[in-house]
Amino acid sequence: MKDHGRLDTGLYYDDLELGSTFHTGGRTITAGDVSAYVNLTWFTEELFTNHHDRSGLAIPNLPAPASLVFAFAEGLVLPSMIRTGLAFLNTDLDVKGPTFVGDTIYVRCEVVEARPTKNPDRGLVRTRNTVENQDGKTVIVYQPLRLMKRRPSA
Repeated sequence: MKDHGRLDTGLYYDDLELGSTFHTGGRTITAGDVSAYVNLTWFTEELFTNHHDRSGLAIPNLPAPASLVFAFAEGLVLPSMIRTGLAFLNTDLDVKGPTFVGDTIYVRCEVVEARPTKNPDRGLVRTRNTVENQDGKTVIVYQPLRLMKRRPSA
C-alpha cells in the first residue's frame, strides 16, 4: 500500500493500487463563493441567501450548499488526474455534516477498487474521497468511479 502524499501531477491507473492513498491541498469557502454559486445555479434557498434574519432557519450560521462543497472537492482532486483522467463515470455521495462560510476543506482519497478494462491502455479506479474541514471533521464522503489512462509502454 502506497501513500502518494499531496499530489500536484496526474497519476496513471498503474500508480493507483488497492489501498494507496493521497490527499489534496485546502480550499476555504468564502461568502463570495456561496453567493456566486447560488446565483449561478438558482439555488436560492433562504438558508443560503438570508444573512440578516436567521431566526427559524435550521442552521444559525451561513452554510455552503453540499453540491458546492462536492464541486470544490472535485476541483481539489483534479491535479491527481491531469492528462490521465478520461471520464467520471458515477459516484455515491453521503453528506455527513454542514460546511460553513469560512471553513477550509481538504480531501483524503483511498483507492478501494482498481481493475483493467478490455482496452489495454485504460483502467477503472474507484476511490473513497473523504472531505474534511479544518478541524478534521468529515463533511462529505463520496466514491467516484473513473476511467484512467494506463502508463504508456516503454
